[in-house]
Amino acid sequence: MTQATIVIDRSAVVAPINRRIFGSFVEHLGRCVYDGIYEPGHPTANADGFRLDVVDLVKELGSTTIRYPGGNFVSGYKWEDGVGPRADRPVRRDLAWHSLESNQVGLEEFARWCALTDSELMMAVNLGTRGIDAALDLLEYANQPDGTALSEQRIRNGAVEPYNIRMWCLGNEMDGPWQIGHMSADDYGKIAARTASAMKTADKSLELVVCGSSGSAMPTFGEWERVVLEHSYEYVDYISCHAYYQERKGDLASYLASSLEMTYFIETVKTTADHVKHKLRSEKTIQLSFDEWNIWYLDEHQASEEVNEEWRHAPRQLEDVYSVADAVVLGNLLITLLQNHDRVGSASLAQLVNVIAPIMTEPGGASWRQTTFFPFSVTSRLARGVVLKPRIDAGTYDTALYGAAPLVDAVATFDAETGASAVFLVNRSQTESIEVSIDVSGLDATLLTEAVTLHDADVYARNTLDDQNRVGLKPLDGVLLTEGVLTVTLPPVSWSALALN
Repeated sequence: MTQATIVIDRSAVVAPINRRIFGSFVEHLGRCVYDGIYEPGHPTANADGFRLDVVDLVKELGSTTIRYPGGNFVSGYKWEDGVGPRADRPVRRDLAWHSLESNQVGLEEFARWCALTDSELMMAVNLGTRGIDAALDLLEYANQPDGTALSEQRIRNGAVEPYNIRMWCLGNEMDGPWQIGHMSADDYGKIAARTASAMKTADKSLELVVCGSSGSAMPTFGEWERVVLEHSYEYVDYISCHAYYQERKGDLASYLASSLEMTYFIETVKTTADHVKHKLRSEKTIQLSFDEWNIWYLDEHQASEEVNEEWRHAPRQLEDVYSVADAVVLGNLLITLLQNHDRVGSASLAQLVNVIAPIMTEPGGASWRQTTFFPFSVTSRLARGVVLKPRIDAGTYDTALYGAAPLVDAVATFDAETGASAVFLVNRSQTESIEVSIDVSGLDATLLTEAVTLHDADVYARNTLDDQNRVGLKPLDGVLLTEGVLTVTLPPVSWSALALN
């Protein structure tokens, strides 16, 4: 059996865990909002029309900060359409996804949904078709306690207390030619800087996210970040990163190593941001907000007719059904985000319900967990305290895209207050189980409290409407903790988690 060794050193701290690393994303796209989180006629719906079965699953998932309302959608959005009496709200065309938007869910309802799910609202402003005025108006409506025209309007609409939104995205993917209001880096950097400066004048404690590249394959990747940050560096706190992954042409080996590409993405953006920092002689360090990341069958979507000439309310779009292999890759991507948590301060799994999502629903019917639900929910639940970067000694395997890739990847966490620790691991081998010896003596752990794995003989097994529990977590058998050393056998193509105390 192939073997690997891991050493976990309590002093190898990456960063204290910021719960925003377990964020998610709700966009007005497909059935994410309508028929997803919101379905007034559903048996579980509350007075606001929100499905409480979905609320329960979101809580179980452990998502924290929720980015809203987009996404491509925000670049043509008028936030005023989604406040006030629902009967008076207009129906609009959403040009981003070629559908109709009823505006029955807007800021007011979504803020109440966030309270239901114990999550923090992260708001995006429209810099595609709008600009500084609309952003300042939205900020005043959302955060001013009282005494101004827009805060009093909010109060009249039923929200006496301000929403106190802390994180704000300055537009979305403005580097993309598909984006409404697409701009050059120079043009976007200027409008982002002016908007950020005005918003910080209104409230200097805001945390602002400027748009980075929408993918590392963009021809402007790297240069976009440099130009945008040279304009906006002193006004913003984060720069965004967006990345989606999928298996292509049957190349499972490369797909299982997708986190290597995410690492490259992070390193490139981090280096570019630090270059601008030194060029401007700034004392501030820009953090990364990886506020869109997931598995997405983008090739299949682009070849489909999901987006067509019809103007429809909440059409079924981007409803990918995920496999075991997808879940293993997603778990590995989350490991990578944690490994880089010193600079990746916030992240949003895109999206939350129905649309490339860990949670699926059927109108009037069931809600269920996709395979990708499990690594996210377990990591969010077990990861506490600080992130520790392990020393990993493992063999490699060949990939067409990334060359030699390690067979095993891992990250650990440790909570000094409780003494609890956790280790998250991936076996990328398609054929071999790997016996891993993990030195946890520095954690003073004496008890293994949980050992689970996501693995199946069929790496393409999925949970569907007709078979909602086909894939789930399994006990990871045979784990031994002896004199500070954990011995565990990882099945092929698997994601696993161990908890200790």
